[in-house]
Amino acid sequence: MSLFIRDAQVNELAQELQKIIGAKTKTEAVKVALEHEIKRARSAQSFEERNAEVMAMADALGPTDPNFDMKAFCDELWGDN
Repeated sequence: MSLFIRDAQVNELAQELQKIIGAKTKTEAVKVALEHEIKRARSAQSFEERNAEVMAMADALGPTDPNFDMKAFCDELWGDN
C-alpha cells in the first residue's frame, strides 16, 4: 500500500523530513515520524507525575525554616537594611 498525501503542507513536511533523516521515501519518513510521536506520547508524564517528581526534589533539599524572613534576607543582600 502506498502513501498518498493530498495536503500540500503535509507533503512539504514529509519531503523535508525525508531529506533531513536521509529516508529513501516519504513513506519511510512518515513512518519514522509516526513511530517517534507514538513513543513520545506513550512516555509522556501526566501533570501529577511531573509535579510529584518536583515535590520530591524539593523535599530532598530538607526542611524549611518557618521563621525565615525572605524580605529581610533580600534586603540584607541588597544592602537595603
